[in-house]
Amino acid sequence: MTGTEGLPMTVHGQGLPDRVRIHEVGPRDGLQNEKSVVPTEVKAEFIRRLAGSGLTTVEATSFVHPKWVPQLADAEKLFPLVRSLAGVRLPVLVPNDRGLDRALGLGAREVAVFASATESFAKANLNRTVDEALAMFEPVVTRAVEHGLRVRGYVSMCFGDPWEGPVPLTQVVRVCRRLADMGCDELSLGDTIGVATPGHVAALLTELAAAGVPADRLAVHFHDTYGQALANTFAALQHGVSVVDSSAGGLGGCPYAKSATGNLATEDLVWMLHGLGIETGVDLGRLTATSVWMAEQLGRPSPSRTVRALSHKE
Repeated sequence: MTGTEGLPMTVHGQGLPDRVRIHEVGPRDGLQNEKSVVPTEVKAEFIRRLAGSGLTTVEATSFVHPKWVPQLADAEKLFPLVRSLAGVRLPVLVPNDRGLDRALGLGAREVAVFASATESFAKANLNRTVDEALAMFEPVVTRAVEHGLRVRGYVSMCFGDPWEGPVPLTQVVRVCRRLADMGCDELSLGDTIGVATPGHVAALLTELAAAGVPADRLAVHFHDTYGQALANTFAALQHGVSVVDSSAGGLGGCPYAKSATGNLATEDLVWMLHGLGIETGVDLGRLTATSVWMAEQLGRPSPSRTVRALSHKE
């Protein structure tokens, strides 16, 4: 289950990072959007297989209230099954102090909070205004940092909103600056409904740099609604970003934004990065096999073009 020998051919691009750390979100962002609940042991095996393919950051689950995301209601049961994986960072989402308590109680070492750049999505996702949500996160981030945890801040709707349309760059920069100031180590810029284009990505990264949020504190999280995820990722790489979120097999969307389609597929990302001579540490054959296995568990084929191409080869 590998590609034609020697492909993709490596042609190094100028001004690109030597290595990219892939932040794998399939077990969390991918599975939270499934209509059915995936058994806990299947989730654990998914995470083990992803780690076995060479991924060093795998977002494991979310400590949200079960009524919000019932697909991830088994966080307390799942996390102990995978927390001892060697050499793998296993960040988890925490929405509030209670979520942080649960994560700390299970020995999590990395957490994430999820903010919005727009009022409409903050209301839909968190039932709060943007500023109310940020105020809720501040003590969570502070306490996590005091416990020695790494903290990531997700910012949704950075490039467009299904209710508000275009999102001003200044609006995104303000939210990112607030999260950085409260202590987030890394900020993930989310194209939640997949409407970004490369020029828009470049403009936002330029504005963030001018506001004191450099590329080495940023990650990008693109959805592929309009087929722009890889192009947008390339634009981000050209501007110094070296952390990219993706989902094995292209799983996921967003349960609070119905126009959101799947995440950028990790296999598609790895194919491009390896062709550019950028190191990832990922064994593409093993990763593809993992996504084929997971697709079988879900009862449908993977939407990833690379998975489809490689899994049909002898």
